[in-house]
Amino acid sequence: MENQVSSQPKIRVTADDYLELERKAEVKSEYLNGEIVPMPGVTREHNLISLNIATELRVQLADRPCEVYGIDMRVKVSPTGLYTYPDIVAVCGEPKFEQRNVDSLLNPYLIVEVLSDSTESYDRGRKFAHYRTLDSLKEYLLVSQHECRVEQYLRQPDGKWLYTETTDPNSSLELASIACRLSISRVYHRIDFDRSAAR
Repeated sequence: MENQVSSQPKIRVTADDYLELERKAEVKSEYLNGEIVPMPGVTREHNLISLNIATELRVQLADRPCEVYGIDMRVKVSPTGLYTYPDIVAVCGEPKFEQRNVDSLLNPYLIVEVLSDSTESYDRGRKFAHYRTLDSLKEYLLVSQHECRVEQYLRQPDGKWLYTETTDPNSSLELASIACRLSISRVYHRIDFDRSAAR
């Protein structure tokens, strides 16, 4: 009986099977190459930061042909087959979806990930590599929940990505992809880094 579980072959499913299961699931999961991977839970700080950013963008985009989505909007990275749930997604113009269910966005302009200890290396590495294959994606933000730090990747006309880092709580960040300005103090509204570090 030893190692019985680990020796079992992984069960692979089709993308259609995944979508059918995911629409009924209580816990969100990513999908890639036949494998379903449950997403980890998030902290209070993660939730607050995500909501702060989404609220700021929603207000600025209210009267423009743009939409902002939170964690419940699944994104399909069509070139690689990844299905995932960014913390925040924004799109301007006509949003495109994979199916009639209108729950897998195909053309994000801006993706924001709030970094978690368990997913930071993935968000910076392999996940960003997937995201970069999206022709529609113009901007990618990585937001720390442990310190005042927002990292921005902006796609240039030659296809390269320009990196900038903002750590001044009194500054703001220009989001060229959707023509918005993000106040860093509003991003971290009600976040106490000292209390977070003490846990």
